[in-house]
Amino acid sequence: MAGAQQLRILEGDLCVERAVDEGVALASRWVSLVRAPEGLTVVREVDAGADGASVERWRALYSGDSAHGLDLPGVLSRLIAPLAAAGVPVFVASTYDADLVLVPAERLAGAVAALRTAGHRVEE
Repeated sequence: MAGAQQLRILEGDLCVERAVDEGVALASRWVSLVRAPEGLTVVREVDAGADGASVERWRALYSGDSAHGLDLPGVLSRLIAPLAAAGVPVFVASTYDADLVLVPAERLAGAVAALRTAGHRVEE
């Protein structure tokens, strides 16, 4: 399939949160930091002692093993469209070469199935 991408599921659960204390956020094992006018958003590893009720857990699908340039149109939309069609919420963090697509941990299996049906390869 044209535009098929190779993805892999990163280990462990992540959380997405608005940083109240920037120092604490920077000291955590963060994966992505995005500063916007409304504040700092942090994607970080879930603390080992966190219970299921205290934090929303996300899993990450990473496209960096087949890096792409900034000049390729539609790369991210080819990943997001099948997830949207399957009703899977996403949070995306992008780098110069790749995209990190987060899906709720409990929806990972459905997200993988939707991506594979769309022709993408997902390594577990």
